[in-house]
Amino acid sequence: MTSLLSAPDRAAAPSVDPRHRRPLALVATLGGVVAASSLLVVCLGVGVTGWFLSDAGTHGQPRDGLRVGALAWLMGHGSTVTVDGVVVTAVPLLLTLAAAWLSWRVGHRVGDSISGHGPDSDQISDGERDWTVPVAAGFFVAGYAAVVLLTHVLAATPATAPSLPRSLGWSLVLALGAGGSAIAVGSGRAAIWTAVVPAELRATAATAVAVLRAFLLVSFVALLVALVLDLGTAANIVSGLGLEAGEATVFLGATALVLPNATLFAGSYLLGPGFTVGTGTMVSPTLVVTGPLPAFPLLAALPDSGPVPVWTVGLLAVPVLAAALAAARAQRRRPTLRWEQGALRGCAGGVAAGLLLGGLALLAGGAVGPGRMTDVAPLALDVLVHAVTSFGIGGLVGGVVATGLARRRHRAGTAVVQPG
Repeated sequence: MTSLLSAPDRAAAPSVDPRHRRPLALVATLGGVVAASSLLVVCLGVGVTGWFLSDAGTHGQPRDGLRVGALAWLMGHGSTVTVDGVVVTAVPLLLTLAAAWLSWRVGHRVGDSISGHGPDSDQISDGERDWTVPVAAGFFVAGYAAVVLLTHVLAATPATAPSLPRSLGWSLVLALGAGGSAIAVGSGRAAIWTAVVPAELRATAATAVAVLRAFLLVSFVALLVALVLDLGTAANIVSGLGLEAGEATVFLGATALVLPNATLFAGSYLLGPGFTVGTGTMVSPTLVVTGPLPAFPLLAALPDSGPVPVWTVGLLAVPVLAAALAAARAQRRRPTLRWEQGALRGCAGGVAAGLLLGGLALLAGGAVGPGRMTDVAPLALDVLVHAVTSFGIGGLVGGVVATGLARRRHRAGTAVVQPG
C-alpha cells in the first residue's frame, strides 16, 4: 500500500508537481461521489420539472418528482422498479451511458490528481509493484456505491421496491469499468501497461471498436429512417394520448431515454434474428408478427405485421458491409503488408465486436409492462451468433482489402524511389 504512505523526500522534489500528489483516498472517494451524484442531481431536477409541467404542481408534492427522478437514476443503474404492481426490468440505457461517461470524465481527473503517487515509470519497468490505480479505483467505487445506497434508502417505498443488489452490481461495473479505466489513463499507468501489449493485439482491439461503432451508427440511422418513413404514425400516437404541452414534453423526454435500447433492437433486426415486442411476437427481416401494442412513439418504426417485402432479406448484407468498411478503415491506420496478418486482425476484431454486441443486446430488453409486455427484447443469443459470423466475415474481407491496398501503396512508393 505504498501509494497511501507519505513520501516527503519525493514530495519535496522539484520534479513532482504537488497538484499530482493530492491525498489519494480523499480525492478518489470524492471522485466517486461526484461521478454518481452529478447525474443524480440532473435526474432529480428533471423529475421536479416534469412534476410541475405535468399538472402545474396541482397534484402531489415536489418530493414526488424527486422520487421519480431518483428511481429513474436507479433504473439507469440496472434496478428493477414496480409500477402499479408491475415489475419493470428494462434499463433506460441512455442514463447508463451518461453515468459511464461521467465516471470516465471524473475518473480521468482523479487519475491526473494522484499520478504522483507510487513508483515512477522507471521503477515500474524494473518490476516494482504499484498499487496506486487499484487502491484509487477501490475508493472511487466505494464513493459511488455510497451514493447508490443512500439514494435507495431515501427513494425506495414498498410500492416501488427498487432492487438494491442490482443497483450496486451495475454501479460496481460502471465505476470500476469506466472510472477505474479512466484513473489508469489519467495517472499515466495505462500507457506504461499497454506498452508491453503486442502490436497485433492492439490492432485487433482497434478493429473491434471500429466495427462495433460503425454497426451501432448504421443501426441508429436505420432506426431514424424507419421513424421518418412513418413519422405520421408517431405523431398520431402522441396526439392520441391527449397530453398537454408540458406532459407531452415529459413523455418525449422519457422516450429519448430508451433510444440506445431501440438502436440495439434495430441492430438485432439488421442482423437477422430480430426481436420480440410482446409474448408470441417476432419482428425480423423474414417474419413480422405483432399484436396490440402500447401507445409509444418509437413503436411507429415497426414494420407492418404480415408478409414482408422481398428486399428486406437484402438487409442481412448490411452488417457484413459495415464490418468490412470499418475493418478496412481501422487497418489503414495500422497497415500491414502480410496477408495472413491483415486477415487475422480483421476477422478476430470482427468476432470480438460480435461478442460485445451480443452482450449489449442482452442488456437492451426486459419487461416494460404487464401481460404480453413482459417479453420485449432482442433475441440475444441468436444476435450473438449472427453478429460473430457477420462481423467476422466482414472483418476478414476488410482486413484482406486493406492489406491489398497497403501492398499496392508500398509497391508504388518503391517504384518511385527506384533509380531511372
